[in-house]
Amino acid sequence: MSKIKLIADSGATKAEWCLVNKNKIQTIFTQGISPYFLNTQQIIELLEKELIPKISPLSINEIHYYGTGCANPANAKSIKKALKWIFKDALVIVNHDLMAAARSLCQKEKGIACILGTGSNSCYYNGTRIVKNSPGLGYVLGDEASGAYLGKKVIQHYLYKTFDDDLLARFDAKYVTNAAEILENVYKKPLPNRYLASFTMFLADNRGHYMIENIIEDGLNDFFFTHLCKYKEAWNLPINFVGSVAYGFKDVLNQLCHSYEFELGIVLKNPMQGLVEFHR
Repeated sequence: MSKIKLIADSGATKAEWCLVNKNKIQTIFTQGISPYFLNTQQIIELLEKELIPKISPLSINEIHYYGTGCANPANAKSIKKALKWIFKDALVIVNHDLMAAARSLCQKEKGIACILGTGSNSCYYNGTRIVKNSPGLGYVLGDEASGAYLGKKVIQHYLYKTFDDDLLARFDAKYVTNAAEILENVYKKPLPNRYLASFTMFLADNRGHYMIENIIEDGLNDFFFTHLCKYKEAWNLPINFVGSVAYGFKDVLNQLCHSYEFELGIVLKNPMQGLVEFHR
């Protein structure tokens, strides 16, 4: 008798849940779960409200949960406790989002796995576990090539008036904002990394302009130079990417891999498809 598995991939804003029963897959979306902002009881309440009405908890044998903040053992423990409260008879395994990327992209093969989304991260995965990780310093000090990193460059070009008149006019038409509002969002309001990342859409909308192409190429190159070059395995194994930034600018990733003499592997928008394959 095949096991019924529930696989979760959760960021801070959105969580995707896949119920896998033989060849049947049911996908459910809920609010994201960040253990930095929600305690165990709040996580239980969120799941009871948004997930449980759509599935039968008693039928599930295994839960494989991958989420933001779960590299921190206390956070992982809080998530596991909440899941065990609801799914009392299920095996519950909690992992972090970098492991989700590694398993989704590499399955059981060796490879370099990279996340380029709102934030960025990378690792060397030996087919079983993460062996090396170039440390992520978060959006203030690091997160090279992430949405927050690229969005910051867009704002700098706008506020410093580095953009030409055409791009300044396009920015004004799209965002209808000003310096005071931008600075308030960055320095005073919650989740500034997400706010910064929202400006990557301006890059995607204006491809072809030399200033836009420079921001994209320089930002992605910073990730290659700062992180990928630290892995000696990068020249012998495929470099795989997951995340909205990677997926949106995969042509630039391809060019950079060619320049660095790397082999570009798989580029996915999100890890769920690969995780379902891995856990089958």
